[in-house]
Amino acid sequence: MPSERLTPPLWDHQRHVLASLREQLLRSLAGIDHANAGDVVVDLGCGDQPYRRLIEARGFKYVACDLEGPTDIVIRPGEQVQFDGPAVGVVSFQVLEHVWDLDWYLGECRRLLRPGGWLLLSTHGAWLYHPHPNDFRRWTRAGLKAELESRGFAVSSIRGVVGPLAWTSLFRLLGLRHLLQRVPGGRFVLPLVCVLTNVKMQIEDALTPDAVTQDNACVYVVVARRPTDDHGTGPDGL
Repeated sequence: MPSERLTPPLWDHQRHVLASLREQLLRSLAGIDHANAGDVVVDLGCGDQPYRRLIEARGFKYVACDLEGPTDIVIRPGEQVQFDGPAVGVVSFQVLEHVWDLDWYLGECRRLLRPGGWLLLSTHGAWLYHPHPNDFRRWTRAGLKAELESRGFAVSSIRGVVGPLAWTSLFRLLGLRHLLQRVPGGRFVLPLVCVLTNVKMQIEDALTPDAVTQDNACVYVVVARRPTDDHGTGPDGL
């Protein structure tokens, strides 16, 4: 559910990652100007819209786009998104690893933006395989920066979320969760195991040097912009 993604309970097995991601998204949004009248932000792959409140809290009109489900605009891969823009911002949360055609997707992100408009994007560095319906990629910090710059974006910042001590603990928790769900009485023990592991991950991240996390993060959060002097329609005519 959207509220659980935004404010997960302590016994949620992904709580530490989700809470850390929310805090980094808030910090990234704090560095972006508040909305002027009529400013629109497009969520390109919105899912159940867990971060809509964060966008609307800064005064932006939110436009939800996805392949299906409750959405304002239906996305058809390989085709232009039918939005009468331009938008001041595009957001993309945990979508990029599921996209095969990066030229199309990032080209649309750029095309939808007005010159000087911003892109706020999060995607995985280290994470387990999770098809939805497909799962194609993981990134390093340098690789993600290169992917965006090669498609016409000026990258303002890339911040890693959750370092290797914590995400290796999370991976063990995910395996233990599957085991406990199968053994008698395991589901009663699982919430306590999740709470203790989430606390452990908080401590591990506090002990991990920031430089280590930035090069070995579970999730990366990027702020990039369409250059102010970019008045084309997008890369390769997109």
